[in-house]
Amino acid sequence: VGGALGAPMRVSSRSRPALSMATSSPHRIPSKASIHGSKGLELRINKQKSIPSTVRGRTSPLVVYSEALAAGGGGVEDTSTGKGFLRSVYKFTRPHTIRGTILASFAGVCRVLLEAPNALNLGLIPRASLGLLTLLLGNVYIVGINQIFDEKIDKINKPFLPIAAGELSAKIAWLLVVASGVAGLALCKLKFGTLIFSLYSFGLAIGTIYSIPPFYLKQNPIAAGIIIATVRGFLLNFGVYYAAREALGLGFLWSPAVSFVARFMTVFALVIAATKDLPDVKGDKQYGVTTFATKLGTKRVAGFASLALGLNYVHAILTAVITQGAFNIPVMIGGHVALAIMLFRYHKRLDPDSQTSIKTFYAGIWNLFYLEYALYPFI
Repeated sequence: VGGALGAPMRVSSRSRPALSMATSSPHRIPSKASIHGSKGLELRINKQKSIPSTVRGRTSPLVVYSEALAAGGGGVEDTSTGKGFLRSVYKFTRPHTIRGTILASFAGVCRVLLEAPNALNLGLIPRASLGLLTLLLGNVYIVGINQIFDEKIDKINKPFLPIAAGELSAKIAWLLVVASGVAGLALCKLKFGTLIFSLYSFGLAIGTIYSIPPFYLKQNPIAAGIIIATVRGFLLNFGVYYAAREALGLGFLWSPAVSFVARFMTVFALVIAATKDLPDVKGDKQYGVTTFATKLGTKRVAGFASLALGLNYVHAILTAVITQGAFNIPVMIGGHVALAIMLFRYHKRLDPDSQTSIKTFYAGIWNLFYLEYALYPFI
């Protein structure tokens, strides 16, 4: 997740010459560009003067808007280009989604082991590793096929992605996608049961129709939300938990914690489905892709998404209170209160007119997603 997300950005005296050169280029920053953070926080950039090294007001973390300096950075992506083939392949995998898959897998397995510590068998580590590899191959297939069919839109919205940037040819991209899909299906068929293979195949199928014509369900915001929620919310969490218990020789148990995380992460995936399009409004409008962001605007979608996620945290807290004895109260309540406060701060700092701020807000949503999985084994 992008660099020092949420960290204060200070401009030292050493950086002033470079910044002065940037402001004297043909693409100048306006002579008095005000960047507002919380409560009257303001940074004024004057093309005639060096940028001050301090910012008046509260020294809370803030998003500094400067398209000329940030060059579209921020958010959940590595925006650098031209760093070699392996780096391009790494970006092609969309690492922020890979991190989410890895965390979900580890959290699900840890949950099973905490519920049945006597079932731990180190001899199953190779099978668990193959299970994780299978999930990652499916992840690469889904995000890869999306990039292949979104090349033109990505040249506007995400020009740093390897296909849009010309770092990977369509031929190489197709090779990676087909190899990932075939290898993932083969591993799943060979190493796991019929139910897991069926769920895995279903996930790849809906991930495919999300991106390819004539279906291209990503242009329907409701269908897109349902697909993302199904894959990220239900299939991933249920599948990992079921496969882990099966590998340990345990019968499936729909425990309160697993039931909770399936509900919670399904709602969270819907929030991601809505907010993922916030930085992409320009390209989506140009190519006629309908999203909640293009229809309702960035500010309203971010507000609705924050409200939905906030209510999700309330649901988590109430679940712990109502379901006596089923949860670790300090973790379940304290953890979700802390995450709700983080959400409030991310939303409060959002400037809907700043592309950098929008990307940072979206990165914050993914941070909260990762942190939820950090809580999951211990709730």
